[in-house]
Amino acid sequence: GVVSPKEGVEGFSNNATITVAFMFVLSGALLKTGALQLIAFRLSGLFRKNFMLGLVLMMLLVALISAFVNNTPVVAVFIPVVIQIARSAGFPPSKILIPLSFATIFGGTCTLIGTSTNILVSGIMEKEGLPGMNIFLMAPLGLVFLGAGILYMVVVGVRLLPARNAEKDLRKKFSMRDYLMEVGIPEGSNLIGKQILECGLFSELEIDILSIKRGTQVYSVPPGDFILHRDDLLNIRCNAEKLRGLKDRSLMQSQIAIGDTDLSARNATLVELMITANSRFEGKTLRELDFRRRYRGVPLAIQHREEIVHENLYDVSLRPGDILLAEIKSHFLPDLQDDENGRSPDFVLLSEDEVQDFKPKRFWATILIVMAVIVLATTGTLDIMIGTIAATCLLVLMKLINMKDVYQSINWNIIFLLAGALTLGTAMQNSGLDIIIAEGLVNNLGAMGPMAIISGLYLISSILTEIMSNNATAALLAPIAISTANQLDLSVIPFVMAVTFAASASFSTPVGYQTNTMVYSAGNYKFRDFLKVGIWLNLFFWLLATFLIPIIYPF
Repeated sequence: GVVSPKEGVEGFSNNATITVAFMFVLSGALLKTGALQLIAFRLSGLFRKNFMLGLVLMMLLVALISAFVNNTPVVAVFIPVVIQIARSAGFPPSKILIPLSFATIFGGTCTLIGTSTNILVSGIMEKEGLPGMNIFLMAPLGLVFLGAGILYMVVVGVRLLPARNAEKDLRKKFSMRDYLMEVGIPEGSNLIGKQILECGLFSELEIDILSIKRGTQVYSVPPGDFILHRDDLLNIRCNAEKLRGLKDRSLMQSQIAIGDTDLSARNATLVELMITANSRFEGKTLRELDFRRRYRGVPLAIQHREEIVHENLYDVSLRPGDILLAEIKSHFLPDLQDDENGRSPDFVLLSEDEVQDFKPKRFWATILIVMAVIVLATTGTLDIMIGTIAATCLLVLMKLINMKDVYQSINWNIIFLLAGALTLGTAMQNSGLDIIIAEGLVNNLGAMGPMAIISGLYLISSILTEIMSNNATAALLAPIAISTANQLDLSVIPFVMAVTFAASASFSTPVGYQTNTMVYSAGNYKFRDFLKVGIWLNLFFWLLATFLIPIIYPF
C-alpha cells in the first residue's frame, strides 16, 4: 500500500494531535468557570446603546478569546446571549450571528493555538524535519486579517446581511399548527384504564402525548405508567393521517388543532435546543439518546438548516446546527441547563436568559495555568505539547476539573480527523503526489514569481476549505506548499502561511467551518446569505494575503 500499518496510526501519536486534544481540555476548563458567559451577558448593555459599537466590541472580544480558546464553545456560549440581546433591543439576530462566527475565525488565525488547523500544519512541518511554528508566528498577519475583517463587516457585511427577524412564537416558527391536536377519550374507548405504555398504539403510530387534562388538573409530559380515564383530554403531536388511525382503532373523539394555544401556560416549557459541533449527539437519533426519559421532554420538530422536520422525529440523525423544538416539564428545566453548562456542551439552550454562576477563584487559577503554558511555549522554555499535558494534570490535581471533564472536553471527531489527515499527508509524500503537484504549480506560475505561487496556493486552499473541512484542506495542501518551497529553494514559511490562513478562511458557505454551521439555523439564514456576504470577504483576504505574506514572511 501507499502507507504501512505503522504509518497509518502514527497520526495519533503526532505532537499536533496530542496538543489539540489537551487544548480542548484547557478550553473546557475555562468554560466551566462561567467567565465566558459573564462576559457575553455584559455586552448586552452596549448593544442597546449603540449597535455598531456593540458589534465591533463583540467581534474584538470574541476574536481575542478565540485566539486562545477553542472557538466552538465560544460560539456555543454567545449564541443564546446574542439572540436574547437582539430580542430585547429590537433588531434581528441575523445581523449579529454571522459576524460572531466570522470573529472566531479571525481570532483563530492570530496564534498557533487558535485552531486545530494551525497546530496541524505545525505538526506537518515538524514531521518534515522543519522547526514548528512559534505560538505567535501567525500574529502579524492574523491581526491584519482581524482588523480588516471587522472593518469589512461593519462597513459592508452588515448591510449585506438579511434583516430576518426570528419568529417569537415557536409554534409558528416550526409550523406546528397542523401537528398539535387535542383528542378526548369517550365512554367505551378501549384505552380506558390502561397505562400509556400498555397502549401500543401510541408508540406504533409514533404519537407523543404532551399533556393530559382531567377536569381542572393538567398533567404535563405524563410518564409511561400514567393510567388513562374516561373524558381525559389528550394534547398530542401527530399529523392528520396518524390521528385518523388513532381514532379508528381506539374510539377516540374530537379533533381540535392547538397550534395557536399557549403550550407554555401549563407546567411545561417550550425550548429550542441546538446541537453543537462537538456534541456527543451528532449522528445519533432521539431514540438512541432515549430523549423522552432522559430529559423528560417531548420532541415537536427538528430544524435542519432550511428544512423543518415533523415526521419520524425519533429516527432523524442529528447533525451540528440542528435545532430541536421540545416541550420540557418546567421543574426539569434546571436539570436540562445543568446538563448543558460546563465543558463543551452537547447542545445550546437558545431560550436561555440566565448567566451561569461565575466562579472567580476557579477562573483565576485556571487562567494563570493557561497563561503559564502560553508564556513558556512562547519563550521556548517548554514544548507546547508538554505544557498542555502538564497543565491538564495540574488542573485535575487542583480539582478544578475531573477525569470525566477531561474526556468530555475533547472533541474526538476532530482528533480522529487530524490523525487521518496526517496519514493523508504521508500518503501524498510516499506516492510522490506532493512533488508532482508542486512541479505543476512551479511550471505554471513560476514565471510570474513566487508571489503568484503564494496567491495560487491561497486561492486553491480557500476554495477547497469551503467544501472540505479546514483540517483536511490543510493536510492536503501543506505538504505541497513545503515541496513547492523546496523546489524553488525558498523559505517554507510564506508558502505554509498561505495554506494555513486560507484553510481557516471559510466565509462563503455554512458547511465549510463548524461555527458557520452552528449559526446557520440559529440565525434563520439561507445558504445564499453566507455566499452573499462571504465571497467578497474571501476575495478581500485573498488580495491581502497575496501582497502581505511576502512582506511579513520574506522568501
